[in-house]
Order: sequence, then structure tokens, then C-alpha cells
Amino acid sequence: MSNNRRRKLARTFVGASLMIVIGAGFSSTLADHGNASSEVVKTGTAGYMQIVVAPGETVWSIAEALNTGGRSDLSSVVDQIVSANGLASMDIEPGTKLWVSAK
Repeated sequence: MSNNRRRKLARTFVGASLMIVIGAGFSSTLADHGNASSEVVKTGTAGYMQIVVAPGETVWSIAEALNTGGRSDLSSVVDQIVSANGLASMDIEPGTKLWVSAK
């Protein structure tokens, strides 16, 4: 077998292996999004973080998830999300980025 053929075969093998690893990563990421749970995009300033709205989530469900231990009145958490993002209505689409309190 010639050197060029071996190099091509090695590149093909490495490329195929990389595609399998990347595909497995995407597959597990998509499987995780079957559940309604936001993804944290980045941490902001003054105690806020940005999330991406998952399919099936509402402002109320996000507020409920953030209100761990029932520390606050749920409606005040909803008001905080609406205010921080300048939302004109409670309707949010999957993929929307929202700033929420990190506390």
C-alpha cells in the first residue's frame, strides 16, 4: 500500500471517528431537550443570567423553576422576568433568550 493511500485512509478514519463523536454529542443534546428545561446561555451582570426558552416552557413555568424552595411569591418572579426582558405579553417562543435572576 502506498504512503498516499495510507494517508487518505487515515484521514478518512479520523474524519469518520470525529463525525461519530460529534453526532453522539448532538444526539444527547437533542435528547435532553425533550424535557422542558431552559439552557443557560451566559451569566450577565448584577445577578442575572441569560437562558434560552425550551419548547413547552412559559414565563410561569420558568418562574416556578427559578423559585426554588418557594423563596418568593411566584407572581413577583414572573413580574421580574417580564420587567427584565421588556416583554409586552406573556407569550414566548422556543429559542427566545431571556434574562432571569441568578439568585
